[in-house]
Amino acid sequence: MPSMPSPPGRRTVAYVLPVHNEAPALEAFHSALASATEQRPDLDFEFVYVDDGSHDGSLDLLLALRAADPRVTVISLSRNFGHQIAVTAGLDAAVGRDAVIVMDTDLQDPPDVSLRLVECWETGVDVAYAQRRTRKDPAFKRGTAFAFYWLLTRMASVDIPRNVGDFRLMDRKVVAEVVRYREHDRFLRGIVSHVGFRQEAVPFDRDPRFAGSSSYPLRTMLKLAADGMLGFSTFPLRLISRLGMLISLLSGLGALFVVYVRLFLPDRAVPGWAFITVGMFLLGGIQLLMMGVIGSYLGRVYVETQDRPLYSLGLIARGRDHHTQESG
Repeated sequence: MPSMPSPPGRRTVAYVLPVHNEAPALEAFHSALASATEQRPDLDFEFVYVDDGSHDGSLDLLLALRAADPRVTVISLSRNFGHQIAVTAGLDAAVGRDAVIVMDTDLQDPPDVSLRLVECWETGVDVAYAQRRTRKDPAFKRGTAFAFYWLLTRMASVDIPRNVGDFRLMDRKVVAEVVRYREHDRFLRGIVSHVGFRQEAVPFDRDPRFAGSSSYPLRTMLKLAADGMLGFSTFPLRLISRLGMLISLLSGLGALFVVYVRLFLPDRAVPGWAFITVGMFLLGGIQLLMMGVIGSYLGRVYVETQDRPLYSLGLIARGRDHHTQESG
C-alpha cells in the first residue's frame, strides 16, 4: 500500500488499531483518539483500523468512521488470524510513515498516553513503549501475567521488558525492520526487542475495558506465552538435556544404593514393586513431556517451511475509495 506523503516540514504518525468484535467501544474510542490528537496540530495523523474477522458489526462501524473521517483507513482480513497477525497487517500498511503507534481499541490503552509516546519519540527515542504501573484486571489474569513475564525474563535470549504489551510507538526505521520478520507464530514485543535501536519506557496506569470481553482467553494467552518462549529461547531444549543428565545421575545413585543393600543389608531388602511402577510412570511422563517440547519446535519449523502468506485481505478502504485484495 503506497505511503501518503506529508506536506513539507510536517510529519505523519499512523495508529495501527487491531479490532476484533469491539463494536460497543469503537465510536467512543475513535472519539477519544480524535480528541487526543487534536492536541498536536503540528502533526498529521492516520488511523489504520484492522478488522480481524469480527462478526458483531465492527466492520460496518469502521466503514462509517472512514466515511466521516478521511484520516481513517480500514483493512478487513478475510477471517480471524489473531491479534499479532492483525497488527502485522497494519504495520505493513503503515510502512513509510514517520512513526507508528500500536494500541488496542478497548480504551484500556488511554489515547492521551499515546501523545506521551510521541513526546518521547521527539527526544530521539526510536521505540517508546507504554509500561503498565497498574492494571485493573482480575487477580487470575494479574497472576498469570506475572508468571509469564517472570519466566520470559529468565528464558528469552533478548531483553523483553516486563509489564509491556503491544502499546508502543516505533520510528519508521524500526517499522521497516519489524515488517521484515515474517514468522507465523508471532510475538511482536519480542521482535521489537530483537531489532534493537534506542528503546525507552513510558509508565502509565491501565484503565479497565470500556465494554465487551477480552479477545485473549486463557487458551490464546497460553499460545502467546508459548510463542514468546519458543520463539526467543532455546532454554526448553537445553533443559531437556539437563533433566536427562539429572535423571541418569539419580538412576546411577539408585543402582549403587540397591547394590549396597543387597551386599551389606540383605535382611532389609524389600521388593519394591510399587516404587518400580511409580518410577516407570514418572520416567514415561518425563519422556512424553520432552517429546512434546521437541515437537513444539519441530512444528514451528514445519509451519515456516510451508511459506504461506501471513494473512489474506478481504477489503482495504482508504479515503473515499474502496477496493479489494485477496492476499497479503
